[in-house]
Amino acid sequence: MGRKKKGFPVHGWIILDKPAGVGSTPSVSTVKRYFQAQKAGHGGALDPFASGVLPIALGEATKTMPYILDSDKEYEFTVRWGAETDTLDIDGAVVETSAARPTRQAILDALPDFVGEVMQTPPAYSSIKIDGRRAYDLARSGEAPEMQPRPVFIDALELVEDDGPYPDGADEATFFMQCGKGVYVRSLGRDLARRLGTVAHIVSLRRLRVGPFDIDDSVDLADFSLEETEQREDKPAEDRWLLPIQSALDGIPALVVNEAEARRLRNGQAISLLKKLDLDRVRGFDTGDLALATMADRTGPDDIAVGMVRFENGALHPVRVFNL
Repeated sequence: MGRKKKGFPVHGWIILDKPAGVGSTPSVSTVKRYFQAQKAGHGGALDPFASGVLPIALGEATKTMPYILDSDKEYEFTVRWGAETDTLDIDGAVVETSAARPTRQAILDALPDFVGEVMQTPPAYSSIKIDGRRAYDLARSGEAPEMQPRPVFIDALELVEDDGPYPDGADEATFFMQCGKGVYVRSLGRDLARRLGTVAHIVSLRRLRVGPFDIDDSVDLADFSLEETEQREDKPAEDRWLLPIQSALDGIPALVVNEAEARRLRNGQAISLLKKLDLDRVRGFDTGDLALATMADRTGPDDIAVGMVRFENGALHPVRVFNL
């Protein structure tokens, strides 16, 4: 007989505004303790010096984490020209300097070369595995990990000029970026600086959006008070900040199933769509399309997420079911 899991079966997403100076893993642990949840994970780590959107999945929501990890993201970041560090950010040691400072026009002329599919070499201080070891572990031990360039996609890259035109010869510049998965902002700062005939590192980085999760909908880490956690006894935390599992699947079409169909899916069985009325539910679907199966909840405003299904051979086949 399996060992009973500690904590409560809390399911859903928390959109955390992670503060600078705190790691992603400790942030997840704080939220997990607050909810006394059995299971938790994050939808894409942020470096300790960075701040902004850190989606945290609790319970069965962890099954939707791959969809968040693959989603597009938005950042605002500041580059400091004239010094490159070993980590390519403000926490590293300076390894190269330059007296050169780019002009506003030079920056604007260079930006289009970094939009679209570009080849990018990840930083040595990154979590990428090389022969079974993390690159940052190799770098910290004095080895020089051989990082291979790889294609990434950047949708937009803009110079932020909130206080008027960017002044020529300034030591810092702030940018906005929208991109796909796998883009390293630190590498982008390095590569942009080198294109402009200087060196640089990132001094601030704020993630504004991850997929459907926006900074305007986020919750401060300070709100997850551990003192309040200790005052609660045998009950999970209030769910005023908890978003339903399906909030991570905003771009995937939803299909409503009844209780009998939900039981079949949860038992790993397909739902045959033989009647015309049934086929109307998947009108416009192509073979192989994914959908989110939901069931009406009589006790609350949100439907219950049943699972991810795939439409094939006139039936809905379970891909990933949620044990709710």
